[in-house]
Amino acid sequence: MLRSTTLFLRSLFFVMVLLLVTPVWACVCLLAAPLPYNRRYYVTSRWNVFAIWLAKAVCGIDYRFKGWDNLPDAPVILMPKHQSAWETIFLLCMMPRPLVFVFKKELLYVPFFGWALGLLRMIPIDRSSGKNAFRHIVTQGKRRLADGQWIIMFPEGTRIAVGKKGQYKSGGTRLAIQTKALVVPIALNSGECWPKNAFVKQPGTVTVSIGPPISPEGHTPDSLLQLVESWIEAEMRVISPAAYAGK
Repeated sequence: MLRSTTLFLRSLFFVMVLLLVTPVWACVCLLAAPLPYNRRYYVTSRWNVFAIWLAKAVCGIDYRFKGWDNLPDAPVILMPKHQSAWETIFLLCMMPRPLVFVFKKELLYVPFFGWALGLLRMIPIDRSSGKNAFRHIVTQGKRRLADGQWIIMFPEGTRIAVGKKGQYKSGGTRLAIQTKALVVPIALNSGECWPKNAFVKQPGTVTVSIGPPISPEGHTPDSLLQLVESWIEAEMRVISPAAYAGK
């Protein structure tokens, strides 16, 4: 009972601090708007650095990398497992190049957070526009990759509970074939510490395992996706064995 109360209070403190810091951070980001893009990205991503530090200091959520050397010096589309909000915060500030997220445009309307997000070269889309949305992703994606940024797309589309597998979608691999960018699969077990739709955070160490880059050459979107899915799901059983015991 005491441990549960302590974890709740720590999680509450974590959220309250972020709620207090975010408006101030958003104002700083707006002041940084005239800066060159790399500087603007750096300033904006300091919120992410702070949030990851706060999660470690208050909630006990640490992290470790596995396979960092697999990240190439080339245009890349990252395709990570998606279990938590943690990786959306973490990967943006920890990757060696600025990241481009593909997300629904409604996020830009979120006070403070969305305003700061709008200062970055992300790819907001209107999901109701169907095929036009993907054409927009390809057009913008080619520009972002040419500018030296990396694109990140979660192949499962939404957060998936620990030990589960969602339906892998081919949007990222279709984009890779259109842009000839390498695909890098990433397995991670953030849901063990920051569960989906759970307020209370659990202390522990998140493993972020980066797979070897995969060339889209000679692949269809589905065959490339199968390689991504196979690597991620096999690696999940390595970094999170208890969640897959008996499966």
